[in-house]
Amino acid sequence: MDAAEFRRRGREMVDYIADYLENIEQRPVYPDVEPGYLRTLIPTEAPTEPESYEDIIKDVERVIMPGVTHWHSPYFFAYYAAASSYPAMLADMLCTAIGCIGFSWAASPACTELETVMLDWLGKMLNLPDHFIAGTHGHGGGVIQGTASEATLMSLLAARCKAVRHVQASKPEKSEGTIISELVAYTSEQAHSSVERAALIGGVVMRKVPTDNNYTVVGDALKKMVEEDKAAGLIPFYFCATLGTTPSCAFDRITELGPLCNKENMWMHIDAAYAGSAFICPEFRPLLNGVEFADSFNFNPHKWLLVNFDCSALWVKKRADIIGAFKMEPLYLKHENQESGLVTDYRHWQIPLGRRFRSLKMWFVFRMYGLSGIQAHIRKQVALAKEFESLVRADQRFEICAEVIMGLVCFRLKGSNERNQNLLKRINTNREIHLVPCQLSGSFVLRFAICSRATESRHIQQAWRHITQMTFELLQEPSH
Repeated sequence: MDAAEFRRRGREMVDYIADYLENIEQRPVYPDVEPGYLRTLIPTEAPTEPESYEDIIKDVERVIMPGVTHWHSPYFFAYYAAASSYPAMLADMLCTAIGCIGFSWAASPACTELETVMLDWLGKMLNLPDHFIAGTHGHGGGVIQGTASEATLMSLLAARCKAVRHVQASKPEKSEGTIISELVAYTSEQAHSSVERAALIGGVVMRKVPTDNNYTVVGDALKKMVEEDKAAGLIPFYFCATLGTTPSCAFDRITELGPLCNKENMWMHIDAAYAGSAFICPEFRPLLNGVEFADSFNFNPHKWLLVNFDCSALWVKKRADIIGAFKMEPLYLKHENQESGLVTDYRHWQIPLGRRFRSLKMWFVFRMYGLSGIQAHIRKQVALAKEFESLVRADQRFEICAEVIMGLVCFRLKGSNERNQNLLKRINTNREIHLVPCQLSGSFVLRFAICSRATESRHIQQAWRHITQMTFELLQEPSH
């Protein structure tokens, strides 16, 4: 493919993508395929001779699309939102074309510097304390990670390194292995599984803190566990708070938890993967009060901020804590400007060495939507969730299972868990809409998340009609 054909095929691909997104609601939201379906549709080996572009594109519809779960369909209400916008897609094209591997400032100065500025822009949108903003006299800054899972792992590993050094400063005879075996991390019993996984990778014990009736961790619950572990000779070193839990979008009380963590010399990381985007709206910003006590804070612009995957924003209070844990300086990665004090080498802030020019997506989206446009998007989706909540509350057969604060509604059909499992199975088998469940207080609960940028009131109304029809059919069966 030469430049001339690339121009032609590129225009065709943009048209294909635009058509796909404009007509996505006409496709079944969830695929009707069995495991292994794809292997039967393509050869067992790569072709020896080149094939035509036309044949490849035909196979996109024949092979790929039948097995796609359409996350950007307005009838996709599972998990949480996966952000998508045309400006972000265009920026991703440019990122791919430039193709730099921005592991250091020298590897591509614009890649590093735009990222630093974009994280400052976003931090100011969130009204983060100055110590998180690189362009201040503070000692922190922001970095783009691939996912919130990576951000949590990075914070835990940095906290582990800091804790080991702190103990060895007063007890140099203690080995690193002995200290690590005594470390204890904490998180909510409602936290995402990736938090527990970070502890597994980090080789430390993690205890789950029980939540209150609102599925929230409060200060007294964490304090009790910390005191128990200290009395047993263990070293509490890390707490991951959640703002907007995956099951129910609950919010830990960081105004209580932060001072406790600071007092106990524990690293507090805040995971706001989904909900963090909403904090750019003044009416939701109070939910972030207490962030000033945190050592690190993370959320995913690629969930709700119109920036396509992958783009997870992580800020640290003291960049020396994260750099000190991961810094490696082989000769082939050094450059003459690295000691200038004006340069950031983000390879020290992440697990992989290489990194894409992801800040371009933020730059395009922030400029083409403006803060007001992004706020309007979030407010619209919250309003749609409230609309769905009102439909559920008006039907006496159903109950709301958690407070609806943002774009998630947790609800269930009154009755047994088995009844709700059967209802969800009917809903997803029909493939008109797609939902996933969670468990709250021992109950099997259906989650209805506003996900697609294209979702409108008519899609909410149609989804509710579908749910009530599936409910009617279920309740007609003799066993129900």
